[in-house]
Amino acid sequence: MAGTKSKKPSALSKLYLASYNLIQTLGWSYLLYQIIQYYIQPSSGSTLWDKTKLPVVVFQNAALLEIMHAATGLIPSNVMVTTSQIFSRVMLVGIILATPETYAAASLGLPLALIAWSITEIIRYSYYFLNLIGTVPYALIWLRYTAFIVLYVLGVTGELLCYYAAVQYASANPDAWSYTLPNKWNFTFSYLYLLITVLLLYIPGFPPLYLHMFAQRRKVLNSSATAKKTH
Repeated sequence: MAGTKSKKPSALSKLYLASYNLIQTLGWSYLLYQIIQYYIQPSSGSTLWDKTKLPVVVFQNAALLEIMHAATGLIPSNVMVTTSQIFSRVMLVGIILATPETYAAASLGLPLALIAWSITEIIRYSYYFLNLIGTVPYALIWLRYTAFIVLYVLGVTGELLCYYAAVQYASANPDAWSYTLPNKWNFTFSYLYLLITVLLLYIPGFPPLYLHMFAQRRKVLNSSATAKKTH
């Protein structure tokens, strides 16, 4: 993630961050294993969401700590960028939980999103972990700044399909998770309009982040290749 560099972390901070990134690497690896196992050995009456719900909720929500890491300067990341990246996923998990499983959880978007998320996070967190202990193989650096080309598009496509399924549910059930007038608070909230708003935010939000990653890719891979030649 982009941002201004913070001061060198203390030994205790490095130990905490290394532990956090290792746990997240193992957690997302377990989630990917659950996905693979679901398709290799499907069990009758069990859905992909049944199989993956707990690890998705635990490890995706654990990523909220990264906002605190950025805000306190523990990691050199932009707080706003980190917040938008983490919050969008956490919100989608909440939407899936709030929507009957015959909609978002049954959408083709769920496996697309989960596969993209898990592979992306295994690469990302293992990269951070090895970077903290001072040894990152070039192959992992290359994956960190190349795999996103496919995985980012795959993940966003999955997220949009899940949101679209949730919109279908909210359209068919306009009172679901909504608060309509008249009421004593003189306040109204539409779950459907919230979903549509989030969907529309992907239009201006996706291209800048995607192009930013390409810029980071050129910067990091060029410097890494130069470093390899000088050793």
